[in-house]
Amino acid sequence: MRLIPRDEEFFSMFGQLARRLQNSAALLKELLQEPARMDELVEAIKREEHAADNMMRDIVQRINSTFVTPIDREDIYHLGSKLDNVIDLLDGAARRAQMFRIRQVREPALQLADVLIRAAGAIQHGVVNIKKPKLVDERARELKVMEEEADAIYHAAIGQLFDGTITDAIEVIRWKEMFDKLEDAMDECEDVGNVLEAISLKHM
Repeated sequence: MRLIPRDEEFFSMFGQLARRLQNSAALLKELLQEPARMDELVEAIKREEHAADNMMRDIVQRINSTFVTPIDREDIYHLGSKLDNVIDLLDGAARRAQMFRIRQVREPALQLADVLIRAAGAIQHGVVNIKKPKLVDERARELKVMEEEADAIYHAAIGQLFDGTITDAIEVIRWKEMFDKLEDAMDECEDVGNVLEAISLKHM
């Protein structure tokens, strides 16, 4: 019999972070689809990132002020930090698109953004069902498959950058950095799945 003591506030906080993550992924895809709205959408993602940082501070304060936590304090902090890290990476990708003055978006970036949106949905479902190890395990498996999909897109995209068809070195540097950041975000999404799975199994 699994038992996670009820403390809906911590779980609600995780849910809020996961929703911020979903919002950020959706906004990033929108940014890549409509680069003419770059400044507006970068600012919208930054608001999500600030809200996530504030939520993470609230989580730390609650950990420090709660005598008995529903799950291990280290697990609460670890999961919150991982969710926050993904949002930071999505914000970083948006900031780079703005700094690099990207106006024409390469197709692999849109493909990676699609995978990130699906990953964000899987994370949200896993967070909401953290007390159900079977469902969390399914989401963690999905995230592993998505990471492999993103990895394949990334490697193909980097190969295209260096196949000699792009003669502008600045363009190569610009997109190498963008693809790296998008891939980093997907790697961190897989890490969130691993953390969720470990917490869920520990308390089943």
